[in-house]
Amino acid sequence: MYYNENTTIFLNGQFVKVKDAPVSIYNQTMHYGNGVFEGIRAYDTPDGVRIFKAKEHYERLHYSAKVMHINLKYTEKELEQITYKLLELNDLKDAYVRPLVYLGENMSLTPTDEVHVAIMAWEWGKYLGDSLLRLMLSSFQRPNPKSCFVEAKVVGHYTNSILATTEAKANGYDEALLTDMNGYIAEGPGANFFLEKNGKLVTAPLGNILAGITRQTVLEIGKELGYEIEEKFFTPEEVFTADSAFFCGTAAEVIGIQSVNDYKFPLDWEDSIGSVIQKKYKRRVAHNEYQNVYL
Repeated sequence: MYYNENTTIFLNGQFVKVKDAPVSIYNQTMHYGNGVFEGIRAYDTPDGVRIFKAKEHYERLHYSAKVMHINLKYTEKELEQITYKLLELNDLKDAYVRPLVYLGENMSLTPTDEVHVAIMAWEWGKYLGDSLLRLMLSSFQRPNPKSCFVEAKVVGHYTNSILATTEAKANGYDEALLTDMNGYIAEGPGANFFLEKNGKLVTAPLGNILAGITRQTVLEIGKELGYEIEEKFFTPEEVFTADSAFFCGTAAEVIGIQSVNDYKFPLDWEDSIGSVIQKKYKRRVAHNEYQNVYL
């Protein structure tokens, strides 16, 4: 359960109890999926509670809103300050934060001026757990980038993720791995994908995937540690000859992958580059390293 009767959320300029939040059944987000959101984490650090890369997350929320013709009136700085207050009101230190921008009543397929902003927060462990994952190469593909803005976190996009994850779990796997419209490896339903081969990391380029903020952090850490990382298109066949692999995302953080379909990665996770980056990422968020904050 993500909330109880005493949970406070931010909604349209006020902090209210979640049970008192009114939502119209005619809202466009519910009917047509036109809404945008973010997934953010806050950590209890030696310097107090700190939101990891809040500026980048709220900049992406603004980008998502802009491309979907949504007028988001709160600035990135205001949203960050509201989020810190929300964490304080709920007495949360290590928390997952979910800002949601949803629209008002509109049964047509046109933009609406009625824009609602909600921010919720709750304690949430790693989305995919701590154990190495068994993946299924999905029968579903990521949306064609000419059909939508794939780098925006749009509510409606995640029907694709639900289908892929549900298919994988129904077949006995932990999660899915999706290709793009051309059959190249793209990402997971809610995380970016990296593989390791001969001491080098490879990940899909931007354009057909979500521009993950954790993905960018992994690239930063890899560069700092001197690893060679290539952003390129690659096939499922290349996954089936790789040494190791991992997912990364705000909810999942950095999590190792045991196998894809029947192929088990031969390199022990503790000996992989992914494991090194996982440990470095944990230190970075826990010790407030390189935080980019407005406060």
